[in-house]
This record gives sequence, structure tokens and C-alpha cells, in this order.
Amino acid sequence: MYKLLIFIGFALGLAVLVSSFEESEEVVRIELKPIELRSKPIVNHDNLIQALIQVESRGIEDIKGDLHLKGGPSVGVLQIRPVMVREVNRILKILKINKKFKMKDRYDRDKSIEMFVIWRDFHHPDGDFETIARNWNGGPRGYLKPKTVKYWMKVQKELNKVYE
Repeated sequence: MYKLLIFIGFALGLAVLVSSFEESEEVVRIELKPIELRSKPIVNHDNLIQALIQVESRGIEDIKGDLHLKGGPSVGVLQIRPVMVREVNRILKILKINKKFKMKDRYDRDKSIEMFVIWRDFHHPDGDFETIARNWNGGPRGYLKPKTVKYWMKVQKELNKVYE
């Protein structure tokens, strides 16, 4: 429907344009191409990242959490665990990118965000905010786990602050 309306609008504009040139000797040809409308809204992933940072650490870079979990604590603004550093390094290897993160990089805000973006772009290139956030919190199938719903509600609350 939208494409039809856009095409009609262009056709009417073209008719006006052609009629204004009828008096001149120039022939003007304009090829009309339909405009593709986005099926998904444009999203700002920076807002999601900032919301996650607020939920995970309130922006404190040297914070440690999940000290009780086997495999090592989560640290930094995005509360990255050692398993995530290994996953990001695995992704970089698959993508043939000559880079490797260290465990201490979790304490660096920019490197933490970079690791998150690499993970997100690899596993959720077209993912919605809820799926991305719930998987960040609950692992590869986190979006299916009831325990990640509360986490998503916290992230939504932070996102709503951005859009108020």
C-alpha cells in the first residue's frame, strides 16, 4: 500500500514536471524506482548497551560480581565472565580477525563494549533488544529462561529512561 502511494506521488510529480517542460525543446526522462520501506524500525544499539551497563554495574568499571559462581567472577561495566572472553576470542578466530582479548580487558569500559558488540553481531545480527539482553544475562538460550524475564524488565526500565 505504501509503495503504491509513494509511486502515485512520484507519478503526479513527474506529470507536473513534464507539463512544465512541454514548452521547451528539451526532453527530460526520469526513471522512477519504488522506494523500499524498512520492515523493521531503526534501532539504536548504543541505548541498549547503556541500559545493560546501568543494570549490570551502574557504570562502575572495577566492580566484581557473581563471586560464588564456578568459572570465575563477572567483572567490569558489563559484568563479563571468563567464558564470555573465551567466546569472543573464538568468534574473532572464526571471523579471521587477528585480535585476542585478555581477562583484564573486562575492566576496560571500551574493551568490554567492544566484546559485547562482537558477541551481539555474531549471535544476534537481527536480534531484538529483549532476546539480546536475556541471552546476555542467561546464556545462549537465555531468552527461553524464566529467570531472565526479571533482568529484561530492569533493562526495559533503563531503556524507558532514555526515551522519556
